[in-house]
Amino acid sequence: MPIVVNLDVMLARRKIRSRELAARIELTEANVSLLKSGKVRGIRFDTLERICAVLDCQPGDILEYVPDNADDALEPRTAGRKSA
Repeated sequence: MPIVVNLDVMLARRKIRSRELAARIELTEANVSLLKSGKVRGIRFDTLERICAVLDCQPGDILEYVPDNADDALEPRTAGRKSA
């Protein structure tokens, strides 16, 4: 998946445990664990906002786009289009 979640990195940098983050953002420890592992399909903006407020960071510090291969980043999306 091209979106990488770096929440564990930010927690380590801020020396905050998952349990403390969960309590401060009012989310279950299980959901924080799923976020850390990247096993989620989405995140609400209000949750992301609370995480950023607690960790004093930007969304880009937590979420990173890494293309599957270099060609994906260079080619525009042409789904459903036929070339001439």
